[in-house]
Amino acid sequence: MDIRFCVSFLLMVVLLLLPSEIESVAVMSVDLGSEWMKIAIVSPGVPMEIALNKESKRKTPVTIAFRDGERTFGEDAATLGVRFPKNSYSYLLELLGKRVDNPVVQLYKQRFPYYNIVPDPERDTVLFQHDSETLYSPEELLAMLLHRAREFAQDSAGQPINEAVLTVPGFFNQAERRALLKAAELAGLKILQLMNDYTAVALNYGIFRRKDFNETPQYIMFYDMGATSTSAAIVSYQLVKTKEKGYVETNPQLSIIGVGYDRTLGGLEMQLRLRDFLGKKFNEMKKTSNDVFKNPRAMAKLFKEAGRLKNVLSANADHFAQVEGLLDEQDFKLQVMREDFETLCSDLFDRVKGPIDQALKSSGLTLDVINHVILVGAGTRVPKVQEKLSEIVAMELGKSINTDEAAAMGAVYKAADLSNGFKVKKFLTKDAVLFPIQVVFERDVEGSASPKHVKRTLFGPMNPFPQKKILTFNKHQHDFSFYVSYAELDHLSHLEMQALGPLNLSRVELTGVAEAVAKHLGNNVESKGIKAHFSMDESGLLNLANVELVVEKTLTEEELAAQEESPLSKLGSTISNFFTGSEEKKEEKVKEKPVNEGEEKKQEPENNEGKTKEEERKDEKPPQQGRAEETEEKKKEAPNDAKNASKAGNGERKPKVVVIKEEITSFEDKLGVPDLKGKLLEEARNKIEALNEFDRQRSRRESALNALESFVFDAQGKLWLDEYQAAATEEEIEKIKQSCSEVSDWLYDKGSDAEAATYEAKLSELKTLTGPLYRRVKEHMERPEALAALHSMLNGSSNFLASARNMTTDSPDGLFTQVELDTLEKVIKETQEWKTTMEEEQSSLPPSATPKLTVKSITEKMALLDREVKYLVNKAKIWKPKKLRDDIVKDTAKNETDEEVFPKNEKSDAEKEAKIESEETQEDKGEPVLEREENGSETLEEAEATLSQPQESTTGLPEDTSSNSGGEDDATTHTEL
Repeated sequence: MDIRFCVSFLLMVVLLLLPSEIESVAVMSVDLGSEWMKIAIVSPGVPMEIALNKESKRKTPVTIAFRDGERTFGEDAATLGVRFPKNSYSYLLELLGKRVDNPVVQLYKQRFPYYNIVPDPERDTVLFQHDSETLYSPEELLAMLLHRAREFAQDSAGQPINEAVLTVPGFFNQAERRALLKAAELAGLKILQLMNDYTAVALNYGIFRRKDFNETPQYIMFYDMGATSTSAAIVSYQLVKTKEKGYVETNPQLSIIGVGYDRTLGGLEMQLRLRDFLGKKFNEMKKTSNDVFKNPRAMAKLFKEAGRLKNVLSANADHFAQVEGLLDEQDFKLQVMREDFETLCSDLFDRVKGPIDQALKSSGLTLDVINHVILVGAGTRVPKVQEKLSEIVAMELGKSINTDEAAAMGAVYKAADLSNGFKVKKFLTKDAVLFPIQVVFERDVEGSASPKHVKRTLFGPMNPFPQKKILTFNKHQHDFSFYVSYAELDHLSHLEMQALGPLNLSRVELTGVAEAVAKHLGNNVESKGIKAHFSMDESGLLNLANVELVVEKTLTEEELAAQEESPLSKLGSTISNFFTGSEEKKEEKVKEKPVNEGEEKKQEPENNEGKTKEEERKDEKPPQQGRAEETEEKKKEAPNDAKNASKAGNGERKPKVVVIKEEITSFEDKLGVPDLKGKLLEEARNKIEALNEFDRQRSRRESALNALESFVFDAQGKLWLDEYQAAATEEEIEKIKQSCSEVSDWLYDKGSDAEAATYEAKLSELKTLTGPLYRRVKEHMERPEALAALHSMLNGSSNFLASARNMTTDSPDGLFTQVELDTLEKVIKETQEWKTTMEEEQSSLPPSATPKLTVKSITEKMALLDREVKYLVNKAKIWKPKKLRDDIVKDTAKNETDEEVFPKNEKSDAEKEAKIESEETQEDKGEPVLEREENGSETLEEAEATLSQPQESTTGLPEDTSSNSGGEDDATTHTEL
């Protein structure tokens, strides 16, 4: 096989695998909170903006409601939830990836007792029993909300959007993150990355202050109190050097180095306590014998009022809570002091310090090295929270970012960076692992009947990610299995451990180990163990990439010779040189050490059973001792090297060591909370698509109904106008009136429940009926203006023709030919005759007749006349008198003859030579060929101005029409038009 053909074939395959043209480059981000969601977009020409919802608001409640077979979202769903709380679902984020017995789910049921929550029979996860036949999972409900968010983003961007970055709470575990990805998949979104909310906020803070960072780390703490949880994140900002594609760049980087959180501390708990306080006060008033706590609708009203009251008390010392018709048509009104609110939540305010202590402990820092504490989240607006924070950090609290939109804006910046349609300034992000992950396996021990359980930490606490790790198993010669689980969670409380869910993440079964080991046995083969490749991706998800057996084989002289003579070897060498030759040269020049974290070493000692490379590095010898031993080894190997060199000189080959990798079959069984997949995923997708189709048909029906009603009302009104009555016959008017009346009666009688296609058909019939009348009226209204424009163009063209004839007569060279002038005159004459004839014919017709002189025919005549004038105007612009060109050439030749006598100006001579060369070239080729322009931008007034300028100048070029020297000569030079 020809090597060049193979290379060409591979190049063709690579080109075919490249992504096709991107239909839409716009991207979005969704800051999906427990109570609100904020959507941001980046589209061509629109850098980083918040997408508005249909109410033109910048944030939307994460609420969805069902009523009479219809879905409502956001504000409408929240309003419906006050009347029908069982049908409106909110605060769904906390239920993702959790079993029914999880304490977080139990707390949710306690807070919202009117929901009917049942376990999924197959997954044992949460299901909402909506009615006797309908069940909804949190993934399905969130998918509907994300689909709605996508619609808001597309309306703002004006184009389809398929890619997005979603924010998640930093304490989300593996099951919760996978569940959110499933929800996005059901919504039809391609998720570029799941981004921790505090990382998104930190990125938004950093991109506008990138000039403030240097090589010295700056430590910023972001304290975020949201609706259901609170977190504190310590972030380090500094400039770092990275090497990509052989080049070293310096870019700012943020690193998460400390995180603390409280899963249940937030504004929702404060609002619930206010709700219960108001309900207790209402019962004490004895306005009714019924208990307000047993009425879901009354509790929903109190919950809404408590949320409003909480916000108002953040800015006022007292406020009245009032609800009309709270229970049994009884109104409720109560004055609430801020002190009452603070007393209710005193224990919550004492927990404000917890996340800060956790963050400082995990980072190993103290408060005195923190440069700023930035507030994030609506919960930090509560005065008592700020007071507590000020006492703890002993510094002024930063309020320099938009607490509602910072996460969405930071996430959309990351989305633009990850997409293929935008190029942004690099800002590196390094997140951190909150829950450490370990691998547990068994190893046989000599002299012991039971195997030994071995644990190896894969990702320790606060390890940066994205990162890759390799775990090496040196002692296993047969099939075996190992478990991946959480580790070192002693710092978490018992309740938090339960909220985290099952600790075992997956079980990995390896098969074919013995066969692979037996396949690579021999004296010249050295096993390097079985290597399992793990990665923690940008979304914080753990993945097992592959498992392989790695051996090093020393080739014999026969194998080496056979390998060199192999055609495949030559092909591989050629392709390798073709693709990587230039890169290798660059690598030789750049000798700086790589600074990217997570880079892998190649040396792996065999005695480190199940250890990752990070742990193996800890077991390495001190640098000085290692260098000393290396020197001794080099001294011992020097004679051997000399012998090998002499052998090579005598024609003997040096031994060559190759690395052989044998794939090991692995099966990973995900443990813990099962994912939504298979039949369940397909059923969820069909359910959501049916609801989306119903919404599309409903929207189409509403649009068609509105269009039909508007058209009928508009048509009935127009028939009373004089211009419409004059342009129509009595029979035509009566027919239109009768049809509109019939459609109007039908709409208010039997047509209120019709389908969209019926509305569209009736609208089409009315448009067909009224179309001729509307077109006649339009013609009668626009015809006078079009005729006036044609009349003006005819006058201007006639004046232009007269001026052109004068200029041609006065010029010895002849500006225009006689044929060109006669052609223009003929067009002017024919247009004038056509105009006169058509005006007479049109005036003889009644207004209700079909017009003969149409606006379209008038514009066509104007376009023909305009084309003829522009042809002559363009010729006048580039025309130059021949006599003047000859004079310039003679003067230039004379200057060159007198060069020795008179010193020349280099700049002016260069310009003259260029002009002479240009003129000579034009003379050799003749006059340029002019093309008649169908559409031009020059007006007739500009054409007249072109001819009115002096046609002779010192440069031989037409003078600039924008310049004017002024004086009496200007008046006498211009041609009178």
